[in-house]
Amino acid sequence: MVIPMKTVLVVDDSAFMRRTMKSILLRNSFRVVGEATNGVEAVAEYKKLRPDIVTLDVVMQEMDGLVTLKTIMKIAPNANIIMVSSMGQDIIVRESIVLGAKNFILKPFTEEQVLRAIDKLDESPVE
Repeated sequence: MVIPMKTVLVVDDSAFMRRTMKSILLRNSFRVVGEATNGVEAVAEYKKLRPDIVTLDVVMQEMDGLVTLKTIMKIAPNANIIMVSSMGQDIIVRESIVLGAKNFILKPFTEEQVLRAIDKLDESPVE
């Protein structure tokens, strides 16, 4: 039985951070189906690609990550979105989770942190 690769949309305004995330994902058998540099692009790409997972930067031009998160969750309430930010303030982390993010990764991130965040997507939510 062939297990299909999970598809990922990588969203970050930094080309360096997109490349870093993409290389981690590709090394670990994920399929990066799209990239976006801001929230407006991210929503359009999400609608078109319907990826299994989205890695979403918080601070971006045009539409920030929290507004993007809220918009994608309206489109697909079960979307697997992992927020990525250099700002780990509790309020941002909490708001992301309340809005529907499944996890939060702090920059600069390691390969292990990214993989752990993705692994937790498959776990049942604790109530």
